[in-house]
Amino acid sequence: QLVESGGGSVQAGGSLRLSCAVSAYTYSSYCMGWFRQPPGKEREGVAVIHSQGHYTRYADSVKGRFTLSQDDAKSTVYLQMNSLEPEDTAMYYCAASASLCRLRRADFGYWGQGTQVTVS
Repeated sequence: QLVESGGGSVQAGGSLRLSCAVSAYTYSSYCMGWFRQPPGKEREGVAVIHSQGHYTRYADSVKGRFTLSQDDAKSTVYLQMNSLEPEDTAMYYCAASASLCRLRRADFGYWGQGTQVTVS
């Protein structure tokens, strides 16, 4: 189970932090990712992290603005989003992959319910 929180409405240039809480096993063994789906568009990869491999990757559109972090004690992955733009408006989903760790929706078999981010 993946439980997201932290979405909301913010003005352009503002910041939000999304959280994704998972089981300890998932947190330590799986690749965790954030995806987003703007209104009327396809779901796209935003960032992925695999703690065991010390591996992270970001979509070009968010590099330098979004940052992944982890809290091992809480088995939680965070997505810090700074300098938000109206183009970042979307439903954001946390996901887990038992295999590959890429910015590809097809790699991820486990999904949260989504949290809305609106930038005006």
